[in-house]
Amino acid sequence: MFGLNSIPHWLILLAVVLLIFGTGKLRHVGRDLGNAIAGFRKGLKDEPPAKAVSIATKPVREDAKPPH
Repeated sequence: MFGLNSIPHWLILLAVVLLIFGTGKLRHVGRDLGNAIAGFRKGLKDEPPAKAVSIATKPVREDAKPPH
């Protein structure tokens, strides 16, 4: 059964990824991902609170019949 539920599987996968991409490229990808997450968090903090929207209703006439 193939699965990544043990440490040897993860080590082999890490070695293959390092061989394909190299350490320099992975370092840049990690840095870019970290910057993206930091920017997202900052955007969530800086977002102004949503304004309450009031719903305008028609004035009700005193002699109006209720709908059926």
